[in-house]
Amino acid sequence: MDGFEAAAPQKLVYPFGDPPAPGAMSEVADGVYWIRMPLPFILKAINLWALRDGDGWTLIDCGLALEESRNYWRELFAGALEGRAIKRVICTHMHPDHVGLAGWITRKFAVDLWMTRLEYITCRMLVADTGRAAPEAGIAFYRAAGWDEEALAHYRARFGGFGKAVSTLPDAYRRICDGEEIAIDGRSWRVICGSGHSPEHACLYQPDMNVLISGDQVLPRISSNVSVFPTEPEADPLGDWIASCHKLKAALPADCLVLPSHNEPFYGLHTRLEGLLSGHQRSLERLAVRLDAPKTAVETFGALFARPISGDLLGMATGEAIAHLNHLRNRGEIERFPDDGLWRYQRR
Repeated sequence: MDGFEAAAPQKLVYPFGDPPAPGAMSEVADGVYWIRMPLPFILKAINLWALRDGDGWTLIDCGLALEESRNYWRELFAGALEGRAIKRVICTHMHPDHVGLAGWITRKFAVDLWMTRLEYITCRMLVADTGRAAPEAGIAFYRAAGWDEEALAHYRARFGGFGKAVSTLPDAYRRICDGEEIAIDGRSWRVICGSGHSPEHACLYQPDMNVLISGDQVLPRISSNVSVFPTEPEADPLGDWIASCHKLKAALPADCLVLPSHNEPFYGLHTRLEGLLSGHQRSLERLAVRLDAPKTAVETFGALFARPISGDLLGMATGEAIAHLNHLRNRGEIERFPDDGLWRYQRR
């Protein structure tokens, strides 16, 4: 569920060598362990984190609900995790590669799932779409963006797939909130929420060790996908994302160790945040220049993406294009007007 553009080269430092093999883990800070599991996507792996917690463990994120992932967890439970109990599961956000096995693990150990409210509720909503026909609002949204009938047929066929990668969530959860302090193994981890990639994404910062578990809110080599979806077509998630980058830069030291959900742990948080902000600003500037003549969202892809867009990338690219277009509209730089079932955008 993350972006697919390569990040611009930056002076980031990667202090660790090869990632741990699936079914194993390696210590990256005192009592903080790196777990890596494969993904069947463009992004080939996700990082998960086990935090020593007294006589047990707190887990941060869980991986997809695939039998392969369950088998790796079984190896970990019996091996590297030393047979000690899981005390709780904290999910940074609601995307299936993060929350997919949360229900399975919390039921297995009879423990609580800890999430922010918007992430838990949104996940429940999306899982409920499993088995439904694609809604007319969604079809109209993508048709207005410039999708052809073949692409719309693909959307209809794939709609409701979110829940297939998520084990049944618990019916109750423990809400976490921005600014909350969570005690884990005698240390306090502060919740810092961001948005744009997802509605209420939780990062966790431990000041004594100067460690940030950043989830998808800060990734070192790629930019997280920031998209508009048919359920909220007028949203400005890019505005939320930009505000969140500024918030993280103000709240956190430049020299903290960042533990992201994809790629490798790194140093250089402020450098990376500045790069993300400047990258989106350059994209907005390129896009505005291209809108001297009216264009649909699909027709703006050349201004935003270096690679050709087709197949499964089409949905992500469309959502990200509309996020940039909506942000320019909110800034008063462009306007949108209907044209025979399409939405076209043009500079004011």
